[in-house]
Amino acid sequence: MFFLFRFLATGESLTSLHYQFRLGISTVSGIIKDTCHALWEQLHEEFIPLPNRQQWIEISKKFVEVCQFPNCLGAVDGKHIRIIKPQGTGSEQYFSVVPIALADSNYRFVIVDIGAYGSTSDSRIFNASRMGERLRDNQLALPEPRRLPGSAGPPAPFVIVADKGFALSPHLMRPFPRRDLDDRKRIFNYRLTRARRYVECAFGILSTKWRVFMSSIQMNPDNATLVIQACVLLHNFTRIHDASADADNDQNMATPVIFDLSRTGRLGAAGLAVREVYADYFCSPEGALPWQMEAMRGSR
Repeated sequence: MFFLFRFLATGESLTSLHYQFRLGISTVSGIIKDTCHALWEQLHEEFIPLPNRQQWIEISKKFVEVCQFPNCLGAVDGKHIRIIKPQGTGSEQYFSVVPIALADSNYRFVIVDIGAYGSTSDSRIFNASRMGERLRDNQLALPEPRRLPGSAGPPAPFVIVADKGFALSPHLMRPFPRRDLDDRKRIFNYRLTRARRYVECAFGILSTKWRVFMSSIQMNPDNATLVIQACVLLHNFTRIHDASADADNDQNMATPVIFDLSRTGRLGAAGLAVREVYADYFCSPEGALPWQMEAMRGSR
């Protein structure tokens, strides 16, 4: 296990480990691959379990506490992780593998799908992922819609927040386009950004602790995927058990049923209506924050 941690935490090359431990490079690569596979098989159900309905509700409560975004089940984004180009696969010097992850407000990964290549957009990767399939098939046990805190309006669906690279749907909120923004739309974008930063910070913490991501992973795509899986699992382990996790929160604050994103018809129209509900709420006496106008204007 020390051998694996040395590789993940320092990002040393396989050649460097080969000389340090006097093992063949293929042996070094095989040990890392087998250990990562064993970690994932034995521990992923404990440290990256699929939430049930009550756990989704607890995640949403925490988002209200830390960033005042109600009915939020997490923030989703993708990260391009470079790997050395496999031989005979084109003229590019590097490939990238793109994990699509949903993170909670404690910077833990709730759902992670790994394996798509970097030439594909985040939205397409998400749509083709197991996460997207489960969302389309209603297999994520999302809570029923609830009224927003203090609101007398109709129940609002639980949502996931994302950046402009994702398609809008009733359960996936993205910012308003930058053109023709009024104060109401800017406030919505500000409030969404405050919630969305958690997935960006989660990826930042992951890369800082596991420096194998600071350079290109010298493995083929399948083995690189095993390395990414192991790091994600270890990341969640430290978020749950490491006493320094709260310190990471302060240092990195500087900044799911989701529907089939390929369907831009009714789901897109319904998503527009849901976004309007949240935008109205964030400007209402029940949902407004005392500092949001000043913060929104300062970010223009």
